Amino acid sequence: MKIKLPEDVRKIISDIEAAGFEAYAVGGCIRDSILGREPDDWDITTSARPEDIKKIFRRTVDTGIQHGTVTVLLHGEGYEVTTYRIDGIYEDARHPKDVSYTGDLTEDLKRRDFTINALAYNDKSGLVDIYDGLGDLERKVIRCVGDPKERFSEDALRMMRAVRFAAQLGFEIAPDTRAAAEALAPNLSRVSVERILTELTKLICSDHPGMLKDCYEMGLTAVFIPEFDRCMTSPQNIRHHCYNVGEHILHTMEAVRADRVLRFTMLMHDIAKPDVMTVDEEGIIHNKGHAALGEEVSAKILRRLHADNALIDSVRVLVRYHDWRFEADKSSVRRAMNRIGYDLFPLMLEVQRADIFGQSDYKREEKIARIDAVHQLYKEIVEDRDAITIKDLDVSGRDLIEAGIKPGPEIHDILNEMLDYVLGEPGDNKKEILMNKFVLK
Repeated sequence: MKIKLPEDVRKIISDIEAAGFEAYAVGGCIRDSILGREPDDWDITTSARPEDIKKIFRRTVDTGIQHGTVTVLLHGEGYEVTTYRIDGIYEDARHPKDVSYTGDLTEDLKRRDFTINALAYNDKSGLVDIYDGLGDLERKVIRCVGDPKERFSEDALRMMRAVRFAAQLGFEIAPDTRAAAEALAPNLSRVSVERILTELTKLICSDHPGMLKDCYEMGLTAVFIPEFDRCMTSPQNIRHHCYNVGEHILHTMEAVRADRVLRFTMLMHDIAKPDVMTVDEEGIIHNKGHAALGEEVSAKILRRLHADNALIDSVRVLVRYHDWRFEADKSSVRRAMNRIGYDLFPLMLEVQRADIFGQSDYKREEKIARIDAVHQLYKEIVEDRDAITIKDLDVSGRDLIEAGIKPGPEIHDILNEMLDYVLGEPGDNKKEILMNKFVLK
């Protein structure tokens, strides 16, 4: 098999070989090249020690020297070069206590997580595939290298990575690998929430976010988002729905584009339904107030996972308003844009559309028609540059001060009155009209 290596990677390997050592491109870059995907980066493994690499190349950075990794800088790009190594004992279910170097590529590949990532290549030796990673790529299977219980005991995050790779590639998880994850799922609690969030984000922003269900079935979500597990056992006996709450969430994630804010919003939008579930005399299930409570619950979950404030703030607003059905007229749309936020409003429409496609067919065409109508009005409002916020008014606080209004709360109140009026009468957003109506009256 011939793999086209980037020129810089080929040169690094060639220079290392010229110095009397072995070197290969290794891991995900080889996997992605075989699959016809563009690698995010290129990693190199070598028999040379870090001090040898630093002698061979003029510009290097000690990015992971304790684990044998030196970054070689070439043409403005960085390439991680790591010495063949054998990992020591894993004491924290994440990192080896120490590493020892080896001159044997086989030993280095033995410590890697999955067969599809234990692939090495250079132009001289071709593809090195000791664990049939190529076969698993062809079979579309995620399988651990060696004993899966050992791999997951070494690094519990690998259980999340197994699902993430499966979701990104559209693969299945091998039965023995899945069984090992089910047995060792509680160990995930020993991994930092930041690393879990990284894997969760990659999983739900993949082409197959619905594979979060695999995390649930393996017992992984019970560790980092037990609120989702409750959703997976919460029924929805109402004609608008045909799935339980959790299955509905999974379908809505599949129905929205792969944007981080949108995918997390769909994951969280009905997360509070189990907390407010009631059943009426006819056996119909209701979840009144789930959106307002969901805003609080989603923020709590994301903070627990150490998500950034930008994500938390956006998801909170979208969860709060995901079930809001205002009239499809321009005045109502402008007011909704003002309340939700200019930038978040179009995302809210995407959230509502995805929500519909995770429901039953009941009144689906009617629901979609409403979304389409609101979206068209939104586009016209943007094109007409109608005022949505105070800063869009043709009157400023300075104008009010110059008209004799004393600085203070009164100015803010007057501007809010003007905005409320203009949201209904956008054509009157003119300084003369607004000053005459609200100040000079």
